[in-house]
Amino acid sequence: MRQARAWMTGDFWPATAEQFFAVAENPADPHNAWLRQVLTYWEMAAAMVLHGAVSAELFVDCNAEGFFMLAKFAPIIAEIREKNPGFLIKTEEMVGRFSAAAQRYEAVLKNVEARRNSMPAKQEEHGQYFYPPKP
Repeated sequence: MRQARAWMTGDFWPATAEQFFAVAENPADPHNAWLRQVLTYWEMAAAMVLHGAVSAELFVDCNAEGFFMLAKFAPIIAEIREKNPGFLIKTEEMVGRFSAAAQRYEAVLKNVEARRNSMPAKQEEHGQYFYPPKP
């Protein structure tokens, strides 16, 4: 799980839905399982909040990565949902329902946008998806 999370948070920055689906729809891609593992983990965690198993305040106090995933894919989420309507829907519902979650998401979104804007305009292409260059 650590490798999957490191890849999702650090290396995988698709700029288009096509780049996202090049991994998500390709079971032969070595990162396909990592993508599914991380996204479904955070969606399950958000569902626990939505169903009352975990309080929103506790969840927000201890977590930011699920919000990071939503913020990371925000520029292409509408395109992704054309093919996958349930994509990160629980996380988005949690943000809409709980003010603490909305506040955390807005803070994370600003950080993600700053990180995305600090990346070079032309990312290096490696196979079917894009990675930011290593410092």
